[in-house]
Amino acid sequence: MGRDYHILVLEDEPATCAMLATLMESEGFRVSTAQRAAQAHDLVAHHRFDLILLDLNLPDEDGLYIAREMRAKSDVGIIMLTSRKEDIDRVIGLEMGADDYVTKPFFPRELVARVKNLLRRLNMPRAGRRADGPPGSEVRRFDGWEMDLAKRSLIDPQGLEINLTRAEFDLLTALVNSAGRVLSRDQLLDAIGSQFWTPVDRTIDVLVSRLRRKMEVDPKSPAMILTSHGFGYKFAPSVAVG
Repeated sequence: MGRDYHILVLEDEPATCAMLATLMESEGFRVSTAQRAAQAHDLVAHHRFDLILLDLNLPDEDGLYIAREMRAKSDVGIIMLTSRKEDIDRVIGLEMGADDYVTKPFFPRELVARVKNLLRRLNMPRAGRRADGPPGSEVRRFDGWEMDLAKRSLIDPQGLEINLTRAEFDLLTALVNSAGRVLSRDQLLDAIGSQFWTPVDRTIDVLVSRLRRKMEVDPKSPAMILTSHGFGYKFAPSVAVG
């Protein structure tokens, strides 16, 4: 990893902003900084960022709103930084499209590890994920849907492409590749590369809820992604390869 990656640090506290910039630059990343949401919007309009370190407590705009707006426009990596420690704040952050959530004060080396972990997932679509099997072996079809693991695309039965975040796509991939089998939350956390989340968090539940809203006819009565209460989730449709 190095200067191919461009990170935006959006943090209103000057000392913390400078510390984060220095920390990321010491790892070889290109870094831009902003202390106000307005500055960040201007930078995003003129530069392509791979990852945003986003403070939730900004003076001119709510960080959760910024996360939702950024996620609606792109699949940029988002790591939220906040002093809020309630589980509900983490869940809301995930609902808004964040990839990870770090509470202050944090250990610098842990933050670096989280950044690198997310950027490795970012690099998967960039590299194209060359298929090792025969032509079409990376394509999965189910109930009129088509999922291309190499292109990281999901097409609904009407032929429309469904926009998924990296975590959503990786979670769906794990479920589809194990269709008919229940996967535990720990197995699904491993599949999306979220080894840093706490064992009691609701990461998987939130991601499943997001997938259901995008894929199910009735998200409140799902027919595709089924819950195994107390254990995990199962992908119900039959899946064809190629």
